[in-house]
Amino acid sequence: MCYSATARSSTVEKDVGEPPYSVTIHDAHEHAVPGERGLKRGLKNRHIAMISIGGVIGTGNLTCFRSLGTAGALQRGGPLGLWLGYCVIGSVAYSVMIGLGEMVALLPVEGGHIKLAERFVDPSWAFTMGWNYAFNWLLILPAELSAAAVLISYWDKNTSAAVYIIVCLVVVVFINALGPGAYGEAEFWFASIKVLTVVGLIILGLVIDLGGGPNHDRLGFRYWKDPGPFVQYLGYSGAKGRILGFWSSLTQAAFSYIGLEIVAIAAGETKNPRRNIPKAIKRVYIRILLFYLFGTFVLGLIVASNDPGLDIQDGTAAGSPWVIAIKNSGISGLPHLINACILTSAWSAGSSDIYTSSRALYALALSRSAPAVFKKTTKHGLPWAAVTVASLFGLLALMSIDSGAGKVFNWFVNLTAVAGLMTWFGISITYLRFYYGLKLQGIDRSDFPYRSALNPYAAWWAAFATFTVCFFSGYTVFLNGKWDTASFVTNYLPLPLFFILYLGHKLIYKTKLARTHNMDFISGVKEAEATDIPEPPPVGFFAKVWDKIM
Repeated sequence: MCYSATARSSTVEKDVGEPPYSVTIHDAHEHAVPGERGLKRGLKNRHIAMISIGGVIGTGNLTCFRSLGTAGALQRGGPLGLWLGYCVIGSVAYSVMIGLGEMVALLPVEGGHIKLAERFVDPSWAFTMGWNYAFNWLLILPAELSAAAVLISYWDKNTSAAVYIIVCLVVVVFINALGPGAYGEAEFWFASIKVLTVVGLIILGLVIDLGGGPNHDRLGFRYWKDPGPFVQYLGYSGAKGRILGFWSSLTQAAFSYIGLEIVAIAAGETKNPRRNIPKAIKRVYIRILLFYLFGTFVLGLIVASNDPGLDIQDGTAAGSPWVIAIKNSGISGLPHLINACILTSAWSAGSSDIYTSSRALYALALSRSAPAVFKKTTKHGLPWAAVTVASLFGLLALMSIDSGAGKVFNWFVNLTAVAGLMTWFGISITYLRFYYGLKLQGIDRSDFPYRSALNPYAAWWAAFATFTVCFFSGYTVFLNGKWDTASFVTNYLPLPLFFILYLGHKLIYKTKLARTHNMDFISGVKEAEATDIPEPPPVGFFAKVWDKIM
C-alpha cells in the first residue's frame, strides 16, 4: 500500500495538543497564465537511471582536471587515505540520497528539493538553496566546456580553444533545446560510455596489479608499503601529517560526489516517478561501491602516491592516474581512447549543467524568488527562458583562453565545489523538517513509495558531515606559512554567503518557518498518483536482467 492523497481529506484536522488546523491544497497550475504551461514528463526509467549514474561519474573522476579528482586526492592522502576519504563521503552521499529519495518519491514536484524546501522549511530556505544551486551549476558549465576544449587539444594543438568551446557549447545547447526526452536520451548514451569506461578501467587495473600487463610486473600491495598507505602531507611528520592528508582527500572526495541529487530536479519531468525515482535511489549504493570505493581501491594498488605523472595538470588523459598505470605497465595506444571517453564525459556534464541550472531557475521562479520569465515554457514543456540564460553562462569558458582570466575563473570553479556541499546540507535540513512533521502529524512512512530505516539518523549525519567538511575545507591556509588569500576566499565565501542569503531574505520578506503540525503532505500527491502508469513485467531473460540493472 502506498500513501495516497485520497486517504486524507483536503482539510486535515488532528488533535496535536493545539487547536485543529487546516491544510489547503493548491493545484500546481491554478495560477497558470499563457506562456507558463509547466514541464512535461518526458524522462523514462532508463533515462533517470543513467542520469543518476551520470551524476556520479564526472570529468574529475577520470582525469585530474582542476585537481579535484582522484589524482590530487591520491597525491595528498596516499592509497589508504584516498580510499577512506571516499568511504566517508560515500556514506554522506548515500545518507543525502535516501532522504531526498523519500521526499521526491512521495512528492515528485517541479523544482525538486528547492520547492520541497519552501514547503517544509520556509520560503527563505528555498530562496537560499535555489540560488546556491543555480550558482553552482551555472559556473560549472563553462568549466566543463573548457575541459572539453583542453581534451581536444590532446590531438589538435594548433586550433584556438575558442573554436572548440563554441562547438561544444552549441552541441550541449542543441541537446537541451530539444526538451527533456532528448536530454535523457543523450545522457543515457553518454552515461553508458562513462560506465563502460570505468568498468573497463577497473578490470584493466586488476589485470595490471596481478601482473597481466606487457611488463608482467605483479604489483600487489607494493605501493601500500612504499611510499606507504598515507602521505605525510605538507611535510608534517607522524599522525599530524597523515590526518591532514586524509582530510585533504576527504574534501576532494566530496567534490567528486557532487551531482547525485540531480534526480530530484528531474523528478518533475520523470514518467512514473513514484516507481522510477525509488528504483534509482535504491541502486545508488551499488554505484557508490562500484565506481568510487572499488575504483579508488584498485587505483591505490596500481599508482604510487609519489608518481611524477600525477603532477601533470594539462587536463588531458595524460594526467589521469589510470593512464599513468597503463603507461607504467607497458601498454600503448589506450590513452587516445581514454581521452575520447573523457571528452564524452565533459559533453555529458555540460549538458547536465544546462539542464540542472535551468530547472533551478525555473523552480526559483515558481517560488517567486526569480524573475517570472523563467517560468515560461514551450508547448513541449521546455523552460526556454531559463535554458537560454543558463546557456549564455557557457560563454564564460572563453575566459580560460587568457591565462590571467583563467586563474580568476578557476577560483570560481572552486567556489562551486563548496556550494555543492551546502546544497547537501540544505537537503538534509529539509528532510529532518519533513521527518519530524510526519511524526508529529502521525503519518506512517511505511506506506510511502520509498523510505529508509536509517533515517532520521542518516540525515543528521549528512547535515553534520557536510557542514564540517565545508568548515574545514580550506584548513591549509591557517597552517604556519601557508596563508593564501585566494584559497581562503574560494573555500570560505560560499559558507557564510549561504547563511547571509537566508537571513537577508528572511529579514526583508519576514518569512516564517513552516510549523510541523501544519505542514502540507497532501498537495501534489494526487497529481503524482495520476502519473502512475502500469508497466508490463519484463518478459525473457535479457529483459529481466535489463530491468534489474536499470
